[in-house]
This record gives sequence, C-alpha cells and structure tokens, in this order.
Amino acid sequence: EHVRKIAILGRIEADKAVFVRAEAPGRISDVVVKRGARVQAGDVLVKIDPENLPALLAEARARLEQRKIAYDSAKKLSKGGYSSQLSVAQAKADMEAARAQVSGMQRDMENTTITAPFAGVVDELPVEAGDYNDKAGAIVARVIDLTTMNAVGEVVEHDIGFIDLGGVAEVGLPDGRILQGRVSFIAKSSNALTRTFRVEVTMDVADGSVPEGVTAELHLPLERVVAHKISSALLTLNDEGAVGVKTVNDDNVVVFHPVEMVSDATDGIWLTGLPHEARIITVGQEFVAEGQPVIPVEGELKTQHSAVGLVGGKGN
Repeated sequence: EHVRKIAILGRIEADKAVFVRAEAPGRISDVVVKRGARVQAGDVLVKIDPENLPALLAEARARLEQRKIAYDSAKKLSKGGYSSQLSVAQAKADMEAARAQVSGMQRDMENTTITAPFAGVVDELPVEAGDYNDKAGAIVARVIDLTTMNAVGEVVEHDIGFIDLGGVAEVGLPDGRILQGRVSFIAKSSNALTRTFRVEVTMDVADGSVPEGVTAELHLPLERVVAHKISSALLTLNDEGAVGVKTVNDDNVVVFHPVEMVSDATDGIWLTGLPHEARIITVGQEFVAEGQPVIPVEGELKTQHSAVGLVGGKGN
C-alpha cells in the first residue's frame, strides 16, 4: 500500500495577520515600537494626541454628577408631592444622556492609545510621529503571528476530490527544511480562470523562523493505492509507445504491463499496473518482445520483487 501524493508550488502566508487601524482621528504623538519588533497582546504600538479630550471628559463627568443630584432631588420632591412624574422622567433622561456622553469620551480617550491585538511581529508601520489622521480607520500598523503559518497552493480539479481535510502533509522550504502540517482548508469553489482549488496546510512554527511570502512546495496526500517501487531504469516502451515494465510469467514468457507512475522517491519510482507479485526483467528487456519464451536467470534486487536476467530465448 502506498499513499499517492502530489507536489504543487505555493507560498507561505501567516495564519493571523491584521492591519491595525486608528479608531479616532488625530495627530500621531508617539510611535512606541519599530518595524520588525516582536510584541505581546496589549502592547502599545502608537499614541494619538488626545488634545482637549481630558478637559472635555472632566467637564462631562462634572455634568453627570450635576444630573445625578438633579435626578435624586426630583425623586424626593415627587414623593412629597412637590414634583410631577414628568419632571422625574426628564431628570432621569438628562442623567442618562450625561452618562452616555462620559462613556463615549472615555472610549475616545482609550482609542488614542493603539495596542497590538495579539502576540506577533510588527511587519508594517506606515506612520511617524507628527502625522495626522483626518479620519478614523486609517492604517497605523500591520501585525503578523509567525508561530502559525499556512502553506497555500492551487490543486487541479482532477485531484481535489482525493484530498482529505485534516490529512498530514509536508511542506518544503527554499532553505531545504521539510515541515509537517495538516490540511486545514479546501476551497469549495474553483478559480474561474485556472479551474484550480485553493488548499491550505497549517504548520506550527514555534520559533517563528519561517518568513511570510517565501515559496513553498506542498506535498499533499491523495488516495491510498497498491503500488510497486522499482528503478526508473526498468521502464521500457512497447511498439505502440506505451510506457511499461516487462516481466516473466510462470511459463517463462515475456509479458508487457503498461504502468502509471504514482510518485517518485530518491531511490526509485512508485507505479501501478503490475500484478501483485511479479518477476521483473532487469537485464535484457530491450532484446525480447512480449509473448516470447525466455530462459530467465534469477538475480538479486533490493526490492520486494524477484528480478531476472535473460540467457538465450526463442531464436537465441
């Protein structure tokens, strides 16, 4: 049994990558980190000048205290019959409006300090101290998590049905490293132009040593098949040009078996099309034809199969 695999070229992407945006307009007063710095969740990245927000917040808090006192007084007067329910309701509405104003200003104050959403590396930092963001939503940084990376590739429609979600896959990197991961995503719709499907393999990289954007070779497992591993030197062609392997049957007659390569290895190739047990001709296969009786000589080959050389044959 052999797991058929395919190898496709792709690229490495960070599993978590976020553009950090300013939630409040204002002038950048301080850029706390540098590009490339490692940060923890909650670390301060950039500060925005609050300008007169502290004074406005103090005023709003004082107004809230005033409205609380007014509301308490209205309730007491209402109990004594000196104030109407409408006055009490109005005082309560004024107090809640002041409370909402304080809450909004507190949020605006918090938004002047921009922090990292998770632990990672500051990959981009497009602002400097003194820059002015005239609206909320401006990008101030990009943070990526390098401890979990995705190898992303495109698989043709012929093979996509054989890939299992959660299957173990290998990813080859330009520096020669081979990392293991699991198939974490298989697209349900194809690219309209290429008719290929996006596949992602997620890998744990504790040391954060795999940069985003590098080329990757994804080795994806497909279906399990019964295959043989032989040397590619044993392949031959028949008269119709089909690729195959010549064997000798129990009657010492040459048999040609068309084969299909499943995958290659450093010490041979995996292929299907041979019978479960086979005596493969390793020497002289080019000098005999299918159906020809031969005198085989058993040889030694470091494989699961018998190997035979040929001595003589029909017509010598």
